[in-house]
Amino acid sequence: MSDEEHHFDSQADAGASKTYPQQAGTIRKNGYIVIKSRPCKVVEVSTSKTGKHGHAKCHFVAIDIFNGKKLEDIVPSSHNCDVPHVNRTDYQLIDISEDGFVSLLTDNGSTKDDLKLPTDDALLTQIKEGFAEGKDLVVSVMSAMGEEQICSLKDIGPKN
Repeated sequence: MSDEEHHFDSQADAGASKTYPQQAGTIRKNGYIVIKSRPCKVVEVSTSKTGKHGHAKCHFVAIDIFNGKKLEDIVPSSHNCDVPHVNRTDYQLIDISEDGFVSLLTDNGSTKDDLKLPTDDALLTQIKEGFAEGKDLVVSVMSAMGEEQICSLKDIGPKN
């Protein structure tokens, strides 16, 4: 054994899974589900009655939380579905670079420089205009299954 001290300044989740199982029959509208390996927000759930051969089935209609595509899946209600761990974090916007990356201030005072501007045109325009006007902007970043994206914006007033 070595007598060195080891320090880990990791913000990771100790190698935990990106998803967890949940019974299909318990997933509701506005919940999350993984369809075709994509994290999605459920917009519609319909359950069929048990048929001649057993299981009731859940029909999920969901929207991909990162690219907005509509996905559907049909699962027996007694089976497990994967549900993504979805986190939402607020960061203060510091800078926007010419190559489309943003510089964000984290809670511990360091910067996060690995996020691109969102692809949603309305949000992109709001961020660029607000930043050009010198406003203090806070962006919400949604992360799930190893992906991150800016999903909303708050104006906390003009810079002093």
